[in-house]
Amino acid sequence: MDVAKVQHFGRVAWAGFWITALGSTPAYAQELDLIEMFGQMGVIAIGVAIVLFIMSFWSIGVAVERIYTFNQARSQSKVYAPRVAKHLKDGKLKEAIALSSTKEFRYSHLAKVVSAGLQEYHFQQEASAAGNALGREDVLDTVRRSIQRATALTASDLKKGINSLATIGSTAPFVGLLGTVIGVINAFAGIGAAGSAGIGAVSAGISEALIETALGLFVAIPAVWFYNYLTSRLEYFNVEMDNSTSELVDYFIKKTS
Repeated sequence: MDVAKVQHFGRVAWAGFWITALGSTPAYAQELDLIEMFGQMGVIAIGVAIVLFIMSFWSIGVAVERIYTFNQARSQSKVYAPRVAKHLKDGKLKEAIALSSTKEFRYSHLAKVVSAGLQEYHFQQEASAAGNALGREDVLDTVRRSIQRATALTASDLKKGINSLATIGSTAPFVGLLGTVIGVINAFAGIGAAGSAGIGAVSAGISEALIETALGLFVAIPAVWFYNYLTSRLEYFNVEMDNSTSELVDYFIKKTS
């Protein structure tokens, strides 16, 4: 499945949820119509609400895409690890490199890291056969640096989009607060225009304020949940990559000794 399609599906599904939620009327509210309330909002308040909708769609799209990618990475790595270990145990370095480069394991974080170390070690072996041999320690240092670079790039790729969830989770309440302040300002403007402080003069402004506050929290809470969940999974992947690279370096140490 294409990752872009997964992310698009998440955003479309979330958009449908918003449309359903805004169009529904709770049983305990006789005349509550959120769409009508939005129609009565000012231009600035509507702009704030649109910004919150975009933030919500973006956060759900990122979360769905990352969860799909992480699940693929985990399942593919579970299949990859024993197979590449068998090749290395049998001394089949080329087969291990070929296995790591197949599309079957394109999401596997372990395959990306191990492949970098195997290819660098194979390159050093070919250089040694051509008469350009490095010392044992130099070869191991070169392999370690290659693995470190691959680990950093893979970790960065896995983290793609997750920081935006933290940004949305931390800023959405403040964006909603901006809409709240604008709603309160409109409420006082209604009082001034009506010349009284009756409920009719302030109801429109107060409804704007409450809706914007609810939207801000409704956007921020799932974003924070997804951020914490994905961050914990990312830490687990980092531990897996560190353990795998350490075992791979140990394998090369034994092979060169």
